[in-house]
Amino acid sequence: MGIRGGLITLLFSAVSLFAQTKLEFEFDYARFNLDSVSSQLEIYYSIGQTKLTVVEIEGKQTVSANINLIITNKETRQVLVDKKYKINSNVELINNELTRKNLIGAMTFRLPIGNYFLEFSVEDGVDSTISKYLNEEINIKKPDPKLISISDLEFASRIVVESNDVNSIFYKNTMEVIPNPQNIYGQNMPMLFYYAELYNLADDTTKSSLILNSQVINNFGKKVFEKTKDISKNNNAIVEVGAVNISNFPTGTYTLYLNLIGTEKSKGVSSFKRFYVINPHVKDTVSNFKSDMNVLTSEYGVMGVEECDELFSCIRYIATSKEMDSYKSLDSLNAKREFLFKFFLARDTNPETTENEFKREFDERIKTVNAKYRTFTKKGTRTDRGRIYLIYGEPDEIDMHPNDYDRKPYEIWYYHSIEGGVTFVFGDLSGYSDYELLHSTKRGELRDDNWERRITAN
Repeated sequence: MGIRGGLITLLFSAVSLFAQTKLEFEFDYARFNLDSVSSQLEIYYSIGQTKLTVVEIEGKQTVSANINLIITNKETRQVLVDKKYKINSNVELINNELTRKNLIGAMTFRLPIGNYFLEFSVEDGVDSTISKYLNEEINIKKPDPKLISISDLEFASRIVVESNDVNSIFYKNTMEVIPNPQNIYGQNMPMLFYYAELYNLADDTTKSSLILNSQVINNFGKKVFEKTKDISKNNNAIVEVGAVNISNFPTGTYTLYLNLIGTEKSKGVSSFKRFYVINPHVKDTVSNFKSDMNVLTSEYGVMGVEECDELFSCIRYIATSKEMDSYKSLDSLNAKREFLFKFFLARDTNPETTENEFKREFDERIKTVNAKYRTFTKKGTRTDRGRIYLIYGEPDEIDMHPNDYDRKPYEIWYYHSIEGGVTFVFGDLSGYSDYELLHSTKRGELRDDNWERRITAN
């Protein structure tokens, strides 16, 4: 069962909860079965219009953005998709400010079986310095026609069942599924809608009937929602849509699971996706923390306000825009402690151990940059070299030039495993060992191909 749709469209969404210094752009995707050799990849994207430049065209206030999408086969290096899109939209101004809406769109591609590297480069249609780069690795697996299976989950802001808008890009299987690429829900969006497809149901030759179990698990492994329904085998493939009321969920990270299970010996399959809830007025009273630990018994329970803010000034480099806005909205010490506790708990690379390995590694990075890159006026974490080290870790190579006779001191850092190899150039322009970032080939970072002119000695 395939999904039909066009290539790209725009839609105003009433929710745009977060802002960041760069262009606000997020994307999500879902894979659906087509045949034995290919799948349909749907990509959903969101562009926050508050960061876009407003221009007047024929008496109307307008914003625009340029999107470049490249999809490359990782094994063969073949570029299957290299498309550029120009997005234009009229906007509404209230008190000379843009309303907080997002431009929501979708792209659909048919991809053969393989592993792919997907790259998005997005920039403001007027000011190219307002930009963002995101990438993702995507695997298109060969489906087994003899086994029941579930597609990826698509999260939505709403689903219109039996829609008449057959020309909508979001129309599929008699429904209009309006995606929510940010996967964020909360006060302004209290219902999480989801769409999935179930395959090879009639091909299940066991005598057992099928049950679809839906669960939401919070970030501490506690079940906060569950429902079960019987699934008929009369059709080989069916659509499953549902909704979860998250209005009473505390702020945090959650995972929705769809589990298709046989009542006898038929093997079960699952599909899952993570989402985020921002409900600042809902008190969290049910979290089950790792190893019975809670924020009061953790290292964060003894931190003061200045210590919390100092730690946040380091993790802001790796935090998402929603996490940054969430922290900035906190008005109590306990709330800041709780935020930091959950921030690192969510990133624990090995939850089975008592130690948070991610936190340990990040602490080591903080120690390193404060020891190596501090200046007379700045901690190492507040320098450009410190920021890059905290985000990307130790460089693979450093080319140091402290005493070139005709140039100011500078360094070139090399990271071989990022985007096929990137460099960062830092220069000590002031003479006080505060090396500024002058140029980088990393997408989304400062780029100045003429950086050498800035370090030429007078």
